[in-house]
Amino acid sequence: MDDNKVIRQLIRVNLELEGIEVVTAADGAECLEVVHQVRPDLVTLDVVMPRLDGLRTAGRLRSDPRTRDLPLVIVSACSQYEVDRGLDVGIDAFLAKPFDPQVLVRLVRELIVDPLGRVRGTGNAEPAAGHAGG
Repeated sequence: MDDNKVIRQLIRVNLELEGIEVVTAADGAECLEVVHQVRPDLVTLDVVMPRLDGLRTAGRLRSDPRTRDLPLVIVSACSQYEVDRGLDVGIDAFLAKPFDPQVLVRLVRELIVDPLGRVRGTGNAEPAAGHAGG
């Protein structure tokens, strides 16, 4: 497995163990397609992804009225420049690689609280997190 695939699997396993449904995409372009089909509650992105990088993917999600408010998390070894660009685009959180799986789960749960203050996940049929890249 390549590094991106390993990271996607690590994210998937850790979130699914918490009862959160996960849908993955191999790159930014596929992520945009999946997001519009699945309507996830949150998207994790890597900065370095084939076809469309994570920051450009985030920019497209933010510029689309259907996904403007979708929580976006960068999971990547980011430079300060990339963090600054991510903040400009509207990234909600950054998680540096290598990451602690418990920190990932806590961050996702914090970002997917529904309007009534309940955390989405276990028992909820809607996808709670998507991941592109790795």
